[in-house]
Amino acid sequence: MNTGVVVRVPGKINLQLSVGPLEKSGFHEVATVFQAVSLFDDVTIKSGAPGSGISIKISGENTDHIPVNEKNLAHKAVELMAKKYKVSSDIAIHLKKNIPVAGGMAGGSANAAGVIVGVDAIYNLGLKRDDMEKVGREIGSDVPFAISGGIAIGTGKGDQLTPALSRGSYHWVLALSSSGLSTPAVYNECDRLREGMSIIAPSVSEPLMQALRSGDAKELGKSLSNDLQSAACSLRPALRLILDVGMDYGALGGLVSGSGPTVAFLAEDEEHSLDLIVALKTSGVVGNVLHVGGPVHGARVIETL
Repeated sequence: MNTGVVVRVPGKINLQLSVGPLEKSGFHEVATVFQAVSLFDDVTIKSGAPGSGISIKISGENTDHIPVNEKNLAHKAVELMAKKYKVSSDIAIHLKKNIPVAGGMAGGSANAAGVIVGVDAIYNLGLKRDDMEKVGREIGSDVPFAISGGIAIGTGKGDQLTPALSRGSYHWVLALSSSGLSTPAVYNECDRLREGMSIIAPSVSEPLMQALRSGDAKELGKSLSNDLQSAACSLRPALRLILDVGMDYGALGGLVSGSGPTVAFLAEDEEHSLDLIVALKTSGVVGNVLHVGGPVHGARVIETL
C-alpha cells in the first residue's frame, strides 16, 4: 500500500450542451460534448491513522464556501470507494484549487475523480478506467468525464460517455468570475424561460462533430452552443457583455461553459489567445482572464508520496 499520492485533474468545457425537457424525475436528459482543458486541480490523498476518518483541507482563491464535510463530492468519493472495495476510509485529502468554484467547469466533480483514482492507487486496487467511471456515475454526472479526459460525448445525464473522434489541439481564453452560479438555479431558470415551449429531445450537433474530426477551429467556433447560456445570462446579465466583447475582438466562437459563469472563447492560436486576453482585460468587463489548451488527459497520478 502507498501512503499517499497526488492526482492531477482537469477542468472541462462543454463545446455543446443540449438540454431536453424537464422530466417527472426532476432531471433533464442532455447531449453534450466535453473537452478537458489545461486548468488543473491537484488532489493529494494520504492514508490516515486508524479511526481518523475523512478530513479535507482546501487551498486556492474563492474557496471559503466549499464544504469540507460529507457534502463535498471528494468526501462522497472516499465513502463510496471504501464501501465498494472494502478499504479503509481513514483518508486525509488536500484540494489545491485552480478550477473555478461553481464556475461551470466541473471542479467539484474533478476532485471526486481525483479521489477515485487516488484511492485506487493507494490501495493498489488495479481498477480499469471503466470501473472508475462507473463509480463516478454514482457521485455526479460530470465525474466520469473528469476520469476519462480528452474529448467525449455525454448522454443521459451527461454521464454515459462515448469517445469523440477529433484532431488537433485548441486554444481557449477563459473569462473567470469571482463568484459562482448554482447549477440547480441555472436549470430552474432555463425551465422558467422555456415555459409553454415544446422542447425536443437533446442531440449532438453534426457540424460540431465534423469540425472536431477535421480539426477545423473556425468551424468549431461557429458550432459552439449551450442551451443553458440564456438562463445563465438571465441570472448574471454581465455575461452577455463579456460574450459580446470577446466576439468583437475576434474570437472564433464563445459560450458560457456548462451552467456558468465561466465564459470560454476559442482562439486561432497562442498569439491570438494573448491578444484576446489583453483586449478582455483592457475592456474593463472582466478581471481574471487566462489561456488554456485542450484536449488534455483525465485524472492521473503525478506523484507518489
